[in-house]
Amino acid sequence: MLNQFSREELIIGKEAVEKLNNAKVAIFGLGGVGSFVLEGLVRAGIGKFVLIDDDKICLTNLNRQILATRKTVGKPKVEVAKDRILEINPDAEIEIHQEFFMPETEGILDKSIDYIIDCIDTVTAKIELVVRANKLNIPIISCMGTGNKLDPTKFEVTDINKTTVCPLAKVMRKELRARNIKKLKVVYSKEEPIRIEEKSEASCKTNCICPPGTKRKCTIRNQVPGSISFVPSVAGLIIAGEVIKDLIF
Repeated sequence: MLNQFSREELIIGKEAVEKLNNAKVAIFGLGGVGSFVLEGLVRAGIGKFVLIDDDKICLTNLNRQILATRKTVGKPKVEVAKDRILEINPDAEIEIHQEFFMPETEGILDKSIDYIIDCIDTVTAKIELVVRANKLNIPIISCMGTGNKLDPTKFEVTDINKTTVCPLAKVMRKELRARNIKKLKVVYSKEEPIRIEEKSEASCKTNCICPPGTKRKCTIRNQVPGSISFVPSVAGLIIAGEVIKDLIF
């Protein structure tokens, strides 16, 4: 009998599809990368999700985030993500946390989770995720910088210690060594970042809808990286593929 995963069963087999349906993954960050990780995973049959993101969708997300449409602007990303998952797979189990993950965050992670996916920007939070994953012995994959890039073919899957070029990866390498963490699977780009010369500002009162009490100003300035539709999306789908392969092979 045909079902929504019939085409997938042809290449990975029924047993693997069932394994994915029983798997539980935690995605930290549902932006340009994380939203496409989610898309790839739910369509591949992952059955249980833990979603963590404090943001609401804003107008500037429309150019690169699959959760962002004119109808979803202003809505919490975790709630939009949950609705999207259930539209694709009504049987999925979803736990959402609308919060900004930091070292002082309690709960969320436990040994029921099969895979942790890091798609957040804050170094302190990324390091904490890796530390907790190691303590709990849960596989984790982390995305490095995708901003100010235009070549999606330059992404690679490797260990953090083999990365080059990426400033975020450089900081992560140093911080992980200081914590005696010797390896971390990452997706990163070998493309040199484009240098943004011009300053521009967009008032969130006129061009964006931001969460009340947000911890960062929603203005577009030269210190905020530029981004385009086909770069973070590719990174997200690469991560989804790695997670799927790690879970079934």
